[in-house]
Amino acid sequence: MEYRHLGKTGLKLSNLSFGASSLGGVFHSLKEEDGIRAVHTAVENGINFIDVSPYYGHLKAETVLGKALKDIERNRYYLSTKVGRYGHNGVNTWDYSGRMARESVFKSMERLHVDYLDIINVHDIEFADLVQVCDETLPALVELREQGIVGHVGITNLTLHHFRYVIDHVPDGTVESILSFCHYCLNDDALTDYLDYFESKGIGVINASPFSMGLLTERGAPTWHPAPQPLQDVCKKAAAYCKSQGKSIEQLAVKYAVSNPRITTTLFSTTRPEAVLHNIEWAEAPFDEALYHNVQKILESRFRDTWLNS
Repeated sequence: MEYRHLGKTGLKLSNLSFGASSLGGVFHSLKEEDGIRAVHTAVENGINFIDVSPYYGHLKAETVLGKALKDIERNRYYLSTKVGRYGHNGVNTWDYSGRMARESVFKSMERLHVDYLDIINVHDIEFADLVQVCDETLPALVELREQGIVGHVGITNLTLHHFRYVIDHVPDGTVESILSFCHYCLNDDALTDYLDYFESKGIGVINASPFSMGLLTERGAPTWHPAPQPLQDVCKKAAAYCKSQGKSIEQLAVKYAVSNPRITTTLFSTTRPEAVLHNIEWAEAPFDEALYHNVQKILESRFRDTWLNS
């Protein structure tokens, strides 16, 4: 496992890390005991960063992860969760107030059975009033950082230009890391346009969803996927091509995502211990340059196609 520094935080993260969204049954139903074993398998095999949110499964992911973390020494992993996006009884809710941010942090720590968070993020700022994020949400989290309750402060987002807006409108050092998803994967590398900017600010970069929320899998995108149909079609062709070559598009997707040294870590999510081991194996395998170039030709017509969050 390779480990990389996250900006100026002092954290050194495995280049492949565990996203706990699946523990909330976000993508598929789960057996809780399998999800707990998946977390244990990840840490036992060198993954040292775990990311979650109260939004995932509307508290379920944090609850299940908390059960898993009870049996793991706290010094073996770094832990990240989020504020701002929630849900109850199947209804999504948002609250980016400073009051709710502070309250959410303490409730998350209770569910996770920890007394300290390594990173606290403002979740999916594309849904927020960015002025409120700058003037209220982030200052509340910085106060918790100053009190030693959280270690570092970050923001997560689908719409890349929002990162720059927020970072430019808060004091230097407020935002220490960003988490971007679906913008550094085989079909979209738009995150690279912002790496010089993040580096100039000393901000660490976390990438998520190397499979582009299911587009880059043999199974294909779920029915709810917001990607335009032409993009879904070329991704299916790319997956079929990899299979025809006796290869897996999932393996290629993971290896591509972890191969950029300017990106600290890439999050994947699963509830299956065997899938954890597959992802680690794929990350450590040699990069198949020929397969990559042929897949890029297939994806070229829809490369960097994106979609609005929903």
